[in-house]
Amino acid sequence: MNFAMWKKALTVIPEVSKEEWDKLDIISKWLISTRAAVLVMTFLSAVLAGLFALHDRQPVNLLAWLVLTLGLVLAHATNNIFNDYTDYVRGVDKDNYFRTQYGPQPVADGLLTKRQHLTYFAITGLLALACGLFLILTNDGSPVIWLLLGLGAVFVLFYTWPMKGFAMGELAVLIVWGPLMIGGGYYVLTGGWNWNVVWASLPYVLGVTTVIFGKHIDKREIDKAKKIYTLPVVIGEKAARYAVLAMMVLPYLIAVGLIAIRYFTPVMLVVFVAVPTFLKMYPQFLKPRPETRPEGFPDGQGGWPLYFAPQSFVNNRAFGMWFMLGLIADVVLRLALPTFWIIK
Repeated sequence: MNFAMWKKALTVIPEVSKEEWDKLDIISKWLISTRAAVLVMTFLSAVLAGLFALHDRQPVNLLAWLVLTLGLVLAHATNNIFNDYTDYVRGVDKDNYFRTQYGPQPVADGLLTKRQHLTYFAITGLLALACGLFLILTNDGSPVIWLLLGLGAVFVLFYTWPMKGFAMGELAVLIVWGPLMIGGGYYVLTGGWNWNVVWASLPYVLGVTTVIFGKHIDKREIDKAKKIYTLPVVIGEKAARYAVLAMMVLPYLIAVGLIAIRYFTPVMLVVFVAVPTFLKMYPQFLKPRPETRPEGFPDGQGGWPLYFAPQSFVNNRAFGMWFMLGLIADVVLRLALPTFWIIK
């Protein structure tokens, strides 16, 4: 077991040669194949679903919360595997395409055969499905959870094509990480739908959306040449960059608004601790993407040729962690504060 590689694969997308790959354990290979470093965004969404339930003073079954978290992370991993496979068989990842430059593409780089890659996809997908079925069975076969499971499967299978290629990928991310993961996760844990939870999840979900926006800006020119019409291809780089900036600023405004209407206690102002990270990132989004790697900018393993994506990721990670900590503190304080702070 290569624990050092496990840790590395959970923080960056490591570059490995075929020789190095062949010596790795199966877990290391799975973590690299699923781009595990980005799965933390889904992990946080699942954690937030449970925290929102506790925020509303709903009883939460710990086992159900753990299974929900595992299932969502495995579903995201399944999508990443299928994304690479679909792009490979469609010929998208040929000729030194962007995806093969910032991290290993298991099939295109010869690390896995197509059959092996599909095996990873099938096993990961079946484990995600098993988690979903467990949650359905423990909720008396709830038709709503069946619907949520079905919607999740649609996004897993059809995000790469046709959604991403028809300017719907960014909207899909907003829907999946917000209403589907957090709102749906809340429903699974509490048995009730709550639109307040969906709105309150927006500060975090907008940050997740900036990451996919950033990546699509980074590869806008090559996507345009391959007739992959992501939203940055359709609206142009400048509009896309300013859209990302808006989605970085809005979470702070929404958090303040939610405090003003007493959905959150003032402790949620802790998210402003992430402002210094934003101040480091935003100047880059005011200018076009550089044609060559800027001096000092990391190369490979999640760095160049990615430029806006890693900066969006760092900003989202900083805000997301403080948002989660703020929600935890809000839950704890709510038990001691008067119901003055609780929206009926």
